This record gives sequence, structure tokens and C-alpha cells, in this order.
Amino acid sequence: MKATQGSIGRVFVLRLEDGDVVPACIERFASEQGLRVGQGLLLGAFDEGSVVAGPRDSNTVPRKPILLPVDGIHETIGVGLIAPDETGTPRLHMHGALGRSGATLTGCLREGVTTWLIAEAVITELLTGPVKRLPDAASGISLLTVDAG
Repeated sequence: MKATQGSIGRVFVLRLEDGDVVPACIERFASEQGLRVGQGLLLGAFDEGSVVAGPRDSNTVPRKPILLPVDGIHETIGVGLIAPDETGTPRLHMHGALGRSGATLTGCLREGVTTWLIAEAVITELLTGPVKRLPDAASGISLLTVDAG
């Protein structure tokens, strides 16, 4: 395990509106605010898009994701971490549970989900040492890197 210590900076409360797409709208907000690293909590409803529910085969690179479509309005909760990529652009890695009619889709929201009517998010800025999302050749995925300093 690798870790870096930090402290809490600014805290933002966001109202996502009908048609806003996660993660794009949260990444854009983070960029506009100069937020490098942050924690995100999300709740609301989404009606389009898909979630990534793991690779089809964990031994094949590049990994081919299992995409589960969001078909109809789903109540959603999510938690994630914002960190800059190799160009310094904020990237949100958020997992969510999306429920509808007693069934739940759970997975990564990286492919994008579209807000239905409203969603709410709390973004807490984390003032940390060097943290980035960098491409990892062995896994074929961008992974969080932490420099303990």
C-alpha cells in the first residue's frame, strides 16, 4: 500500500440538472475550480448510459469491460475519487449502485450516465501530496498513483 497525508480544502455542493452526464460534468467542474484531488458523493436519478461491471476476462490485456445499460430511470448513489491524469486534467473514478423495480446495477460510471431531472453531489477537495491517474501498461487501465514523498 502507498499513502499520502493531506487535509480538507474547499467543499462544494452541486445540483446536477436534467441531461448532465457523470463523470464529464463533475470533471469539468473540478477543472473550472482548479480542484486537483477530491472525494465525491452522489445521489439522484439517472436514465441513460451504462455502467462498467468488471472485465469479461481478467487475464486479457487490454481488458474488455462488461457494459450494463441503464434502461429507464434508476435511483442512484455513488462514491468516487477525483485525481489528475498525466496531463493534469481531473478524472473522476466513481462507482455507483443504480436501482429500479427491485433490481440493482452496480459498477463504475466511467462510460457515462445521464441525469434524470436532478442529482446532487458533494465534492470535498483533498489537499494531498502527489496523486495522479496514470496509464498502467501491465493492466491496460489508468491507475491511481500515490507518492508518499
